[in-house]
Order: sequence, then structure tokens, then C-alpha cells
Amino acid sequence: MTASAPLDPSLKPPARPLAARLFDFVVWGGVIVLLLISFKPAQLDRAGLLFTHSQNMREFVQEFLRPDFSLLTTYVEQMWLTIQMALWGTALAMVLAVPLGFLAARNVTPAWVWFPVRRLLDLLRAVPDLVIGTVFIVAVGPGPFTGVLAIAVNTGGVLGKLFSEAIEQIERGPVEGVRATGAAPAHELVWGVLPQVAPLWTSYGLYRFESAARSATVLGLIGAGGIGQTLLDSINGFSYSQTGAIVVVVVVAVTLIDVLSQIIRTRLT
Repeated sequence: MTASAPLDPSLKPPARPLAARLFDFVVWGGVIVLLLISFKPAQLDRAGLLFTHSQNMREFVQEFLRPDFSLLTTYVEQMWLTIQMALWGTALAMVLAVPLGFLAARNVTPAWVWFPVRRLLDLLRAVPDLVIGTVFIVAVGPGPFTGVLAIAVNTGGVLGKLFSEAIEQIERGPVEGVRATGAAPAHELVWGVLPQVAPLWTSYGLYRFESAARSATVLGLIGAGGIGQTLLDSINGFSYSQTGAIVVVVVVAVTLIDVLSQIIRTRLT
């Protein structure tokens, strides 16, 4: 076993350029300044109420930690309905995101196409699910279909952005190979682009399905159906033991979805 050579004391790690260090200082200094400015508007000065009102919190937690599973069958049925809403919402979102992803990719479409499509995707992502759900409630009335449409629109904007970025990272070799055969541009997309991005797109879709399952729970609060409406009723009725049972059902369901999605993503890689 040979001894390692002693380090040369004259060798020093490369110093970062002054401009890079100044940029880091400005960025992190700006973050700290923003945190200080936001301290009062965010009402962080009320943190002491967590301790002065601890008795109220203790009573709530005690009842919450004694979940009432007498209506377990109803909770499971409502959670299953929520998952179905998320499944259909994600499926419709992917149908929407595929063409938008191609149109928003800089390397396959001209600027006059991808720029407005990117702005459209920004709009779809920026509007909260609850607002979109409220709009659809006016159009089609309350119920699961409203939740499906709200998830499809918002998730379609997110997936469209992710799909376009995946297309922009593809290798040009397979595309040029298909082009060399005299194939049409549509064939270049089908045979040169899709095989490269399909696994990543599927992974993105699974991630968003996990998120949609949680979003569908929240959408139930505005009348979109599912476990969210049942959760709101238990809170409004101060039935915190039932609230605890509903939360347990939601956590178990979301955990199972996460585990299943992880298994599928592992098989894709």
C-alpha cells in the first residue's frame, strides 16, 4: 500500500471571479432583504399566539387524534371518487398538453408560434384551481365533472410547459436521421422526437396525477364533489373526530398513489 503524496501547500482552490461573487452577494442579500420586508405583512409577529392559545389547540388536537371511523365506508367511497376525478383530469390534461407542448417548443416551431403558446400556458398555470373550478361550476353546475375540468385546465398548462422543455432537450441526431430519409415534418416528430420524450412525459404525467389527487380534495370545498366536500362538512360541524378519520383516509390514499407512481416511474427508467 503506497503512501499518498503530500499536498503542495502552494496549491490553492481556484478563486471565483469577483463578478460572480458580487452577483451571489446581491442575490442572497436581496433574499434576506425581502424576508425582512415581508416579516410584518406576513404577520410573523403573531407567532406568540401559538403558545398563548395553546389550550384551544390542545383541545382540537385531542379530538382530532381520536378519529371516528364509523362512516369509513362513506369516506372511502368519496376518496375513490376524488381519485377518479384526478385520473380523468390528468388524462384530459395530457391530451391538451401534447399539442401545446410541441407548439411551445422553440426548436420545432417558429417564434411567432411558440411565444403566444408559452403565454397561454403561463395563463393556464397562473389561474388557481379554485378559480377555474368556480368558472366551471357556473357553466356545468356543481359535481365531479367540474373538478375534472378544473384539474384538466390547470394541469394541462403545467404539463404543456414541462413537455415543451423536454422537447427542447432532445438529441438532434435521430430527428436528422429521419429527415435524411425524406420523411415529412410530421414523421420527424413521430419517429424522431416522440421516442425520446415519451418516457419523460409519462413520468411528468404521473407526478401531476399525484398532485391532482390532492388538488381534487381541495376542489371539493367549492362543490366539485369528492372527499373535499365531506371534509368541509365535518369541519363546519366541529366534528373533529370525523375530520381526523377523513384525513387518515386521504393520507393513506395519497401514499398509495405515490408508491404506485414511483414503481411505474422506476420501470420506465
